[in-house]
This record gives sequence, C-alpha cells and structure tokens, in this order.
Amino acid sequence: MSNLHLTIALGDYDHTRDLMSGRVRAEGIDITPIHVPVEEIFFRFTKFQEWDVSELSFAKTISILSQPDPWLVPIPVFPSRAFRHSSIYVRADRKIEKVSDLAGKKVGLPEWAQTAAIYSRGLLAHDFGVDLSSIDWYQAGVNDAGRKEKVALKLPCNIRLTPRPDASLSSMLLDGSLDAVLSARPPNAFLQQSDVVKRLIPDYRMAEADYWSRTGIFPIMHVMAIKRTVFEQNPWIATNLLEGFESAKERSVERAKDITASSFPLPWISDYAAQSEQIMGPDIWPYGIDHNYKTLSAFTQYAFEQGVTHRKMEVEELFPPQVQAKVKV
Repeated sequence: MSNLHLTIALGDYDHTRDLMSGRVRAEGIDITPIHVPVEEIFFRFTKFQEWDVSELSFAKTISILSQPDPWLVPIPVFPSRAFRHSSIYVRADRKIEKVSDLAGKKVGLPEWAQTAAIYSRGLLAHDFGVDLSSIDWYQAGVNDAGRKEKVALKLPCNIRLTPRPDASLSSMLLDGSLDAVLSARPPNAFLQQSDVVKRLIPDYRMAEADYWSRTGIFPIMHVMAIKRTVFEQNPWIATNLLEGFESAKERSVERAKDITASSFPLPWISDYAAQSEQIMGPDIWPYGIDHNYKTLSAFTQYAFEQGVTHRKMEVEELFPPQVQAKVKV
C-alpha cells in the first residue's frame, strides 16, 4: 500500500525540520512541506484551507472549536511557545512602574483574539490582580494601520474594546493616545524611540522563570491542526504525525545540547539548554496533553473569560481521542 500524501504548512523551525525534510518519517505519510511566513499560513489556512495540515494560532484554533461545526482537528504539537512578560510596553512618561498601574489606562493590542494577548491579559488578571474591565482597550496593527480581528468574538459586557483601523499601535503610543501596548512583536515605537517607550518588566527572563516555577504554565502560541475532512478519512494520521514531530523535536534539542560541535550559530547554546533543563525538567519543550495540562487548562479558562471562545472548552475536548490514549506493553 502506498503512503498517504499530505501537504503541511508551518514555519521553518529547527525542531520540525527533520520531519519536513524526510530525515525523520511519520509512518505511512509522505509530506510536501510549505514554508511561508506564519502570518500568511494562518490567513490562508483559516480563509481558504489550502493545506491538509497547518500550523495555526492556538487562539484561532480554540475559537473555531468552540463554535458549531468546527472544520479542523488539532493535535498536541506546539511549534511555537513563549512567555509573555516581555510583551508589555508602556510610555515612559505615564508613571506606570508596575503591572497593577495598568488599571484605568488606555491599552492597545494587535487583536483581542491573538494568542499572546490572551496570555498577557490572563497574566494581568490572574497573576497581578488587574481588573480587565477597568482598562480601555484599543485594537490596531502593531506598526501598520488596517489590521482586523480574524475570528468572531463574544466579549463580556463590561469590556470596552475599540477597533482603530485608521492607526497603528506604534503611532498611538508616540502621539500619546495610548498608555501601553500588549504585543508579541516589539512595536517600532519601542525599537526606534526607547526613551519614549519602554518595557514594563525589563528583567523579564527572571520574572518568567519565577512564573514557571509558581504556576507550571509555559504558554503555547501555535498548534498543528488537520483539516477535519482529511482527519475523518484517515484518523490514524493524528498519532503518526504526533510521533514524527516528537522525534524531530528530540533530535533538535539534542543538537542544542551537544558541546562537541555547534549546530546553532549562538555561543553558550548548550549551557542555555542545560539551564532550561534545570528550571523546567528534562523535557523542556513537551508535546502531548499530560505534560501540558496546566498550560492548556489555563488557556481555556482565559479564552472563555475574555470572550474569545463562545463556550468554556475542556482540555479533553481540544484533541481527538487517538492522541489521548497510550499503548502500554
């Protein structure tokens, strides 16, 4: 029997490259990789469903799942993860010195349903006690005008969100119409005028390590999703793809830890990998459900509280049963 051919679109990550190149195989599957910028991947997959399998924003994925007749099936493979303490930018002249000072301020974000923004707002509400309804929220592109929400929202009645298609977050920071911005991508206002705009948490790496040690949450940004029509015809591919991605990721981490030769053009990369293991344990980039349960549970809660999902999703609803069962011998 010939292998099943799948088109898979995702960013060109080292920890997925061995599977995409064929050095690692997903049993029974031949892959045609599609590498384009992730913003383009998200847009084309959600609007046109051009590929069989795609990397996708976790926020867009969970929003689609919470609505009737979802057209995708995610698997617990997480190409992109990042703590977001670094993503809070404030005007230096607004006397915002701690996170709780954001209460009552005007805060911008690229999209309400952006994954990074959901985690950042969850951080504000659950870790720093900020009432999200006390903030006047504005939605706009980070550096360009015209960005719009990609999914239907179900905002709480006490949330004030104003779209600003005529402006960018950077321009509004510089002209003073915003006090702060939550953005995964650093705004040009910060990169070009750091005397005007600063990070609210400058020592974010230490804050993030402390957050991990207290909560066990390692924010998941992106997930791999299969078109439902493809999955329903071939349900076995969920497990086989998960295993293939796991093997590719393990090889990437081993390359990072290898001190014999440098696989990455970064000094001390093996030391950073060892430090990460000391903080987070032996699996520093876990796939699957069990090792990510706290993160998945927190995200489903944040997304529902903030009106990104249309109902409260349980972790067990997110992924098909094929990837939740384990063989024991």
